Amino acid sequence: MATFSERMKALRKEKDITLEELSEILGTTKATLSRYENNLRIPNVDFIDELANFFNVSTDYLLGRTDIKNPSDEISNAVEDDPELIEFWNELKEREDLQLLFKQTKNLSPKDIKQIIRIIKAIEDEEDMLDQ
Repeated sequence: MATFSERMKALRKEKDITLEELSEILGTTKATLSRYENNLRIPNVDFIDELANFFNVSTDYLLGRTDIKNPSDEISNAVEDDPELIEFWNELKEREDLQLLFKQTKNLSPKDIKQIIRIIKAIEDEEDMLDQ
């Protein structure tokens, strides 16, 4: 697995931004970011969280604990063969009230993920019918 410094540098390069640009965006110095990328300094938890949010990746990915950038990507892959679930998932993944659920999928099989999305859809459908 990659290290934090390797992931940070790779994500910055993927976005095609310089250390200077990133420092302005995050309100820190270019020197501080350079130290992080060169593994000369360890960032605090708040910075790691801010960086993960900026790059739209999980903190686990940023810290090198997983190769899955974002738990929602894993769910998307699990439901990609079911058009109805894909459509529902695309609406669902924007909901902040379900973010914790997405983080919990990292140890589930695609089959289990698909089943959970189906259950959530059934609950949502039932609530929609009751509202009518």
